[in-house]
Amino acid sequence: QAQLVESGGGLVQAGGSVRLSCAASGRPFDWYAMGWFRQAPGKEREFVAALEWIGTSTLYGDSVKGRFTISGDIAKNTGYLQMDSLKPKDTGVYYCAASTAWTMFPRDYGYWGQGIQVTVSS
Repeated sequence: QAQLVESGGGLVQAGGSVRLSCAASGRPFDWYAMGWFRQAPGKEREFVAALEWIGTSTLYGDSVKGRFTISGDIAKNTGYLQMDSLKPKDTGVYYCAASTAWTMFPRDYGYWGQGIQVTVSS
C-alpha cells in the first residue's frame, strides 16, 4: 500500500530556511504528481507546490513563489520542499500528497502523508 512520510520540519526564525522531505513507499504506477499543502490553525488547507514525478513541470502557490522550491528524486521515491526566506505566516502543518492528475486541488490527491509542523518565529 502506498505511503508518504514527511520529515524535516521544526522551529525556525523568520528569514531562515527549512527543507522538507517526503519519502514515498509502495508508489502506485499511476502517480503523476507530488504536491505540498499546508494548513494553519483555523484555516483551510492551502496549496503550496506541485511537481511532475516524471517531467519538469512545477506549480507554486502565489504566497510562496520565489521563496520555495519543489524537487524530487525519482530513483529514491523522495520529494523535497526547500523553503527559504520564511515568514511567520508560513507557519502550519505541511503535508505531502500524491495525485494521478496534474492539479493543485486537495480533493484530487488520493494519498497523503501524516503532516509535519513548521513554525516560523518572528
